[in-house]
Amino acid sequence: MKMLHDNLTERVIKAFYEVYNTLGYGFLEKVYENAMVLELQKGGLKVVQQAPIHVFYNGQIIGDYFADLLIEEKVIVELKSTKTISNEHIAQILNYLKATNIEVGLILNFGPRPQVKRKVYDNHLK
Repeated sequence: MKMLHDNLTERVIKAFYEVYNTLGYGFLEKVYENAMVLELQKGGLKVVQQAPIHVFYNGQIIGDYFADLLIEEKVIVELKSTKTISNEHIAQILNYLKATNIEVGLILNFGPRPQVKRKVYDNHLK
């Protein structure tokens, strides 16, 4: 079964492992973010760092988030450098997906061991 944007997410995950294998564990998220941008751009992908996400309530903006990376205007990537991916991290990426027209999100954790979580939130549910 083909998943939404699976070719794109595979390329992002490949870049993640390249960065992880090169830098290892222990840097701040910003270091990994900058390295990911370089690696993704090297692979020919369009990347926006700290992409703004507006949160609406009753048609009015009530807050702003900033996703670590927006890839090809199709996948939101949230980077972590923690021991493990938590339920709060999953809720964060789901909220980003709910607040945008983007349907696919990745959490990439540069922890003691690399971790990847892929989440989808269909636009018809929004």
